[in-house]
Amino acid sequence: MLRYAITSRALYPGDELQRQAALLREASRWVADGIDIIQLREKDLPAANIAALAREILLAIAATTSPTRLLINSRPDIAIATGAHGVHLTSDQDELTPTQIRNLHASANRPTPIISISCHTLEEVRRARVNQADVDRLQIGQTAQITLDSYPSRTFRGRLDQLSRVGTTSTMSNRVRTFLATFSIEGADPHLMPDLAAAIDLVW
Repeated sequence: MLRYAITSRALYPGDELQRQAALLREASRWVADGIDIIQLREKDLPAANIAALAREILLAIAATTSPTRLLINSRPDIAIATGAHGVHLTSDQDELTPTQIRNLHASANRPTPIISISCHTLEEVRRARVNQADVDRLQIGQTAQITLDSYPSRTFRGRLDQLSRVGTTSTMSNRVRTFLATFSIEGADPHLMPDLAAAIDLVW
């Protein structure tokens, strides 16, 4: 089971500095508990503040033997600058593609990043879009880890069932084509309801 935690300093009382301090304390507990992924999701903060939080979390990880990995929400530049382990992308069509994220990391001589992508409904989870550069890496039956934003501590196992043979042009660039993929989620669970935001991580 993959354990995936998402930060939100808005959950903590106090002024801005107190909320950020509380976030770091919680993240340190997650690291100590061996949480697999921490997603730093503080979208309203300036880049410098996000980078400072990321560095503190990375120091906590480095001080232990924890398997925890840190993803930065929608900011590959901060992930590269701080040495975070990867990036979480939203479902916005203007987001960079996973291939572009990997190319940025390669250009900066950084390791291949972990990349997760949000979907806003379970139907979008089932019908995820895959960038053309990743198509040859996919195989029918490939395992996927699916995390719901509403239940970040729970991970659902899925598999790739279908992959289209014809790509569509991205709204971001006519040089980028995407391919429709259909995933299934194993088993039944009362947490699986319509209109829940989710992230899919393919197991390579």
